[in-house]
Amino acid sequence: MESTKIKVFLSDSQVLFREGIHFTLSAEEDFEVTGETTNNEEALSFIEANPPNIVILNIKNDKLDGPSVTRRIKRNLPSVLVMLMADRDDEELLYSAIKCGASAYLTKDIDPERLLDLIRVLAQGSQPMMEFLLLPVVASRILEEFEALSPLSEQMDSLLARLSSGEAEILSSITEGNDIEKIKADSNCDEETIRKHLRSVRSKLVANDQAQTMIEVVQKGLAPVGPGTGYAAMYVTKKEFNEFKEALADQFRSLISESHKLI
Repeated sequence: MESTKIKVFLSDSQVLFREGIHFTLSAEEDFEVTGETTNNEEALSFIEANPPNIVILNIKNDKLDGPSVTRRIKRNLPSVLVMLMADRDDEELLYSAIKCGASAYLTKDIDPERLLDLIRVLAQGSQPMMEFLLLPVVASRILEEFEALSPLSEQMDSLLARLSSGEAEILSSITEGNDIEKIKADSNCDEETIRKHLRSVRSKLVANDQAQTMIEVVQKGLAPVGPGTGYAAMYVTKKEFNEFKEALADQFRSLISESHKLI
């Protein structure tokens, strides 16, 4: 019985690079390239009409960047995995890839065999993206982000997720340069528990990113009616705001559930 092929869609403005990936995948029996395009807008239309298993997107695009496409895909098609491709290694791009729900972040100098292996392990359910959370620079950014979101979460009646004390302790230990073995010794937790905490952190990070995106969209469509700026100025009537919060809460719970599937 013939095994099901891994369906892959490609989007990159560099034609030669994209064709190189297409050629590499087409030479393997377990892959099927379902389509390709030069820009992420066209990619999104195709993906929503004909969902593949895995999408390889350029993280930067003139009109619609990779993280924006990824957020929409994870909202509407959570089973589709997204690999974000960068021209070069970049801390800011990596962090964007982690937050938006991408399953992998890689640079264009990746070895073809490594690319094939990565796609295969993703299709089997592995999440190599989680290893980036063990980097001190990433753990530090996550702690800073949750701290910065705390006032907004309070304003939104704690709608946004917060870190547990255990999650915060593990991230703090990582920022100090400690590896899994040192964290195990200091926290009296086994490795699976530590990784479970990190999976929860990523789920919250992804869900908060989606919620913030929705808040910003709503904010742009609502005229300020009182003192204050930024998020504090997004209120209209109490009824409208409460309806918005209820809808956002439902979406948030859904995102938390789907984010656990990501990792």
